[in-house]
Amino acid sequence: MNPLEQRIQYKFRNPLLLAEALTHPSLGYETQRHHFDNQRLEFLGDAVLQLIFTEFLFDSYPELPEGELTKLRARLVSRDGLRVNAEALDLGKYLMLGRGEEATGGRNRASSLADAYEALIGALYLDSDYVTVRRIVLTETRDKLEDLSIEDTSANPKGRLQEILQAITPVSPVYEVVEQFGPEHQKQFVSRIVWNGIELARGTGRSKKDAEVQAARLAIELRSWETVVLPSATGPDKGSNNSPNNL
Repeated sequence: MNPLEQRIQYKFRNPLLLAEALTHPSLGYETQRHHFDNQRLEFLGDAVLQLIFTEFLFDSYPELPEGELTKLRARLVSRDGLRVNAEALDLGKYLMLGRGEEATGGRNRASSLADAYEALIGALYLDSDYVTVRRIVLTETRDKLEDLSIEDTSANPKGRLQEILQAITPVSPVYEVVEQFGPEHQKQFVSRIVWNGIELARGTGRSKKDAEVQAARLAIELRSWETVVLPSATGPDKGSNNSPNNL
């Protein structure tokens, strides 16, 4: 196994596929000869990665709507996202480039690295099968995928919380300021979130908005809505004794 194969723990049965994935189009342009390059494999690899990440996000975030899932997938398959994956494999070191591309920094160019990563995935798919490629991709990107939910939550916790709760019931969460304290120039606000008559969390901030954001972030961490038994159509008071205590 060559160093790249050792890194991904996969031995190509057809080494020409790996060579094709690592061949930049500049090599053929420069020699003016017919030479394979990685563009077709890039096209295939893009589709394979889209499916892998779509399936992962669909299974990992059952509460997210289509729009949010699309945004997360776009982050994973963006040029910068794929460049990071390529750099983790030190993929630039293995690229076969034309002299001009080499001289102008093509080995470290984001577009070249992203394209080569997609081509590598396409080559892996042709040489093995979907299950094998999925295992390799999810293993190599494990840290990024584990951090993805944290990034999503911190970006817009109020929006994220509303999406989660409205996937359970049409009732929206209500934010209420329950306390203010401190001098005028350093006033602090305490806000609570009420949903279906249950207080989910409280947050403190230097403005009402900050307090609401902190409350939403804490509510997502606590996931206290999971312990709420919602009233049934036949018994509106059913579950009132099973509601969690206010925080």
